[in-house]
Amino acid sequence: MPALARQLSGLGGCTNPVRLDGHRTEYDVDTRTGEIGHVLRRLDSAPLPAGHLLVRCNNRRATRCAACAEVYRRDTYQLITAGLRGGKGTPDRVATHPRVFATFTAPGFGPVHNRRTDGRPCRCGIHHDQEDAVLGTPLDLDTYDYEAAVLWNAHAGALWRRFSIYLRREVAKRAGLTQRTFRDHARVSFAKVAEYQKRGEVHFHAVIRLDGPEGGDTAPPAWATAELLTDAIQAAAAAARIDGPEIDGRTHAFAFGRQLDVRPIRSADLDGGQELTERAVAAYIAKYATKGAETATGTLDRPIRFLAELAQARLTEHARRMIRTAWALGARKDLEHLRLRAWAHMLGFRGHFSTKSRRYSTTLGALRTARADWRRAQAAPAVPQDGETTLVLSHWVFAGTGLSAAESWLAATLEPAPGTEGEPTA
Repeated sequence: MPALARQLSGLGGCTNPVRLDGHRTEYDVDTRTGEIGHVLRRLDSAPLPAGHLLVRCNNRRATRCAACAEVYRRDTYQLITAGLRGGKGTPDRVATHPRVFATFTAPGFGPVHNRRTDGRPCRCGIHHDQEDAVLGTPLDLDTYDYEAAVLWNAHAGALWRRFSIYLRREVAKRAGLTQRTFRDHARVSFAKVAEYQKRGEVHFHAVIRLDGPEGGDTAPPAWATAELLTDAIQAAAAAARIDGPEIDGRTHAFAFGRQLDVRPIRSADLDGGQELTERAVAAYIAKYATKGAETATGTLDRPIRFLAELAQARLTEHARRMIRTAWALGARKDLEHLRLRAWAHMLGFRGHFSTKSRRYSTTLGALRTARADWRRAQAAPAVPQDGETTLVLSHWVFAGTGLSAAESWLAATLEPAPGTEGEPTA
């Protein structure tokens, strides 16, 4: 029992680990002769208390695994913060670069329940409470444009890419530069996250920064200001548009909604609530990195193989109609490239929830690697002597997922082992 408890505590609270069968062996190797020496360390899955090697699932969804989602949220916080303040391999000078926080919304596909700022009731005649579950959902399910809503989600990622191209053009235009020469003077860096609105469509939150030609390592030119960047974002968002498919004689085209919010980010952490700070932006974006459509819209958190599965699922009627529409559109040959059936549980959106440009800051992979290296260092490995290196031979096969009932009970009583909970948020 104590050995099993130690193995489970090393999961850091993961409730749906991957079970692996196999082995890993480390040998020391003489770099001068190539001769393989004695075994430094060996790990076999069979003698382990759980009978398998247990590996964290690393699922980013809070509804699937709260512990792994929390690690993902903290990593996202660190990634965003590094691009605002520096650190994790990003120079501190980025804190002085022009940067803004922008929110891009989806267009409307039909009237929804809302709370009016002028004190008047919703169109349904009711003054909705702030926690009312119907807020953001369609007033009339039968007239809501589900086809266009699902296709919007399916094309939202492509629309963002079009916007990013236009943004560079707009910044260059305001700086009096050509697109070709712009790269020699400045670079646009960003990190964004997708969030589902209650009506089921995604919108984007993004940190957008102006750097020098080599990214955060170089200072931006004198003309680069937050005001210029804001103006360029507004122009690019208004111009970005992509053509969608033609379905039964109806042509679709997609653009961002009219509500666009762009605000400069300040460095001060204490501002009386009047300015948008680095810490507030990073925490806000990280919060939505672990939430999918299931949190906002009441849909599923995993793919479906058959439409009949919806009969047993606890869904809102709005989410059910979105999924059915995605499933029906996914049967069309001319839309098979959108893979709408595979992403029906996501209401048609198949893009990554958090993305960034290459020069914005560190990567999630780098943060995970650093954490894994730290854990290995804490295991007090045998250190090769001078002129020696390590050869690792391993073979693992998938053996299942999850914990047994007894393992789940024991895991719930344990504290995570040190170093397995992710990095601190500040």
